Amino acid sequence: MSTVTEVNSTDSSTPAATQEQLDNSTTTPSETKTIFTIEEIQKLLPHRYPFALVDRIIDYVPGKRAVGIKNVTINEPHFQGHFPGRPIMPGVLIVEAMAQVGGVVMTQAAELEGGLFLFAGIDKVRFRRQVVPGDQLVMTVELLWVKQRRFGKMQARAEVDGQLAAEGELMFSLVN
Repeated sequence: MSTVTEVNSTDSSTPAATQEQLDNSTTTPSETKTIFTIEEIQKLLPHRYPFALVDRIIDYVPGKRAVGIKNVTINEPHFQGHFPGRPIMPGVLIVEAMAQVGGVVMTQAAELEGGLFLFAGIDKVRFRRQVVPGDQLVMTVELLWVKQRRFGKMQARAEVDGQLAAEGELMFSLVN
């Protein structure tokens, strides 16, 4: 996992900190942003082409939330038949993409290590706008609760250009 530290300086008279100084400094949790590359996501999730639906995690708060992106391209196999002449990303794949972002949160929870997380249910899912090739789907998934260290529930949102595309509650179950 890669860590990027954001530093905001209001005093322009002080010299910029070197990368070594930034790496050795103490930061608060709000200043640290964790990013997962596609290679790191593949180490966490079992999904592979054509079902790997998260390209990058751009923000991650351990045990709480993750923000992931999916670059939607015309080269994806589902667009051949959904729909010819008017490609639209299937809603079930938008939900699956949100669940994969949630899977990153679940696999990183220290108390839930080991095993495989599977979809256990979806509630209150609504689709608000179409997702088409060329769009970048930004998915935010927040952990609501974990029960008996085997079940989890998350609130998920998917947006395109700041517009809500889909939202809902996702449930997960740990299978050993």
